Amino acid sequence: MAAVGGRLLLVSDFFMSFMWVWSSVLIKIFVYKILGYGTHDLKGEILRYGISIVNMFFFAYLAKATKGGAYNPLTILSSAISGDFSNFLFTVGARIPIQVLGSIYGVRFILAAFPEIGRGPRLNVDIARGALTEGLLTFGIVIISQGLSRKIPGSFFMKTWISSVSKLTLHILGSDLTGGCMNPASVMGWAFAHGEHTSKKHLIVYWLAPMEATLAAVWAFRLIVRPKKDETLKAKSVKSD
Repeated sequence: MAAVGGRLLLVSDFFMSFMWVWSSVLIKIFVYKILGYGTHDLKGEILRYGISIVNMFFFAYLAKATKGGAYNPLTILSSAISGDFSNFLFTVGARIPIQVLGSIYGVRFILAAFPEIGRGPRLNVDIARGALTEGLLTFGIVIISQGLSRKIPGSFFMKTWISSVSKLTLHILGSDLTGGCMNPASVMGWAFAHGEHTSKKHLIVYWLAPMEATLAAVWAFRLIVRPKKDETLKAKSVKSD
């Protein structure tokens, strides 16, 4: 049963990663080409951000329906670090590569259908500033995600709303510098399509920095917030006294 569940997760990861890169492109096509808004039109930007939040709700529902499917390596990495070693190996050795593969095929189909589409996220600053930007953005969203999973364990709507708005805010803050991606797999899809997936800037800014920031965020959260088990044991000891 565990093997079957693992295969289903891999299939879910592939298709969700494929769909995620498509969704961002389709939202832009809908707002700017079909509705005719300009790229700097305030109404168009508000509409695009609103649709993006709805889109994140949709993917959060998919994650719930598939019992853990994901499109972002950082999401599953932060969970894997807190789990057992076998889960960590499965995440790093199978799930993250599958997400990358899904993004690569997603971008390949996008460019086949819309050859005029852009190049994806662009680094508009030097490598050091880009790595710092992606690292800080990732650190922020991982801390928020860890806090939501602990403080609001059962509320799907509230957790998804806070998470979506937080991701969108951080994306906007970093969009002019690095694209505000916080998702190595989707960036890899675009980089691979243009032959930039082995470049120094791609590996450092969009892979190394977010991965290190994820590790730092999980460690910092553990340091600041006591695990629930510790709190339970403390409460029991107080009652026994």
